[in-house]
Amino acid sequence: MMGFEKVAIVGLGLIGSSLARAIAERLPGVTVTGHDASAEVRGEARALGLCDTIVDDAAEAMADADLVILAVPVGRMADAAAAIAPGLKADAIISDVGSSKASVAEALAKALPHHAVIPAHPVAGTENSGPAAGFASLFEGRWCIVTPDARSPGEAVQALTGFWEALGARVDVMDAAHHDMVLAVTSHLPHLIAYTIVGTASELEEVTESEVIKYSAGGFRDFTRIAASDPVMWRDVFLANKDAVLATLQRFNEDLTVLQQAIRRGDGAKLEDWFTRTRAIRRSIIEQGQDDAAPDFGRKH
Repeated sequence: MMGFEKVAIVGLGLIGSSLARAIAERLPGVTVTGHDASAEVRGEARALGLCDTIVDDAAEAMADADLVILAVPVGRMADAAAAIAPGLKADAIISDVGSSKASVAEALAKALPHHAVIPAHPVAGTENSGPAAGFASLFEGRWCIVTPDARSPGEAVQALTGFWEALGARVDVMDAAHHDMVLAVTSHLPHLIAYTIVGTASELEEVTESEVIKYSAGGFRDFTRIAASDPVMWRDVFLANKDAVLATLQRFNEDLTVLQQAIRRGDGAKLEDWFTRTRAIRRSIIEQGQDDAAPDFGRKH
């Protein structure tokens, strides 16, 4: 394998707990130490038996760790890095799982200037959070984007790539800024839209006398799944990746105006053409194995 004998995970929510479970299942020879800033979360993680050891002190959790993964909200990366710094060994590789990369890379490089820092982003998750929400197969068949910079040691990049592949992920390597623009389109803007439409509907709920909730088996129900995601995590994502999000939001607003005009003018051809092209994108997502083609998103009734 890639030579990691001990992995330390900081942050034991959905991604961190899934990492611990995946390592235990797929890399049984690797020792896993876990830490979370919340005593309550640490207690829950201990009760679940998530790691070989759950440590109360962040720096202590780093003892002998070959790979450290920070699974905390992107707004807390700098604080987490500062907390683990005293316990890191010289050749430890430090990575993360955050949804924005340029700001994280900058924060970690500043906090840990003498260590190999290689940010990464497993593009996987659910709307649930907490230690109990994780599962070992979360990363199977999903992409993990690794974003090294010019200073990243080649062997360390290969080792991190091998680690994620061992957990079942498909790995791609790209520039941090490019990652942030791609994710602004594929993840951040959809979440922003979901939060917006659910908020708008909640205001209309008073007008429609509970019919919004009653008839939510339509598109509104599917927006609410995304909008149920961790509010702290998404607050930090939008602030950390604001330039790419704002650029993408501007383009979205322009496209929305085009559709608004088509509806107002009764331009059915324009609407049908737009919907035909966008349906093809959905089919491509299914063809690439990133979702299921089952009716009603595979929901059981």
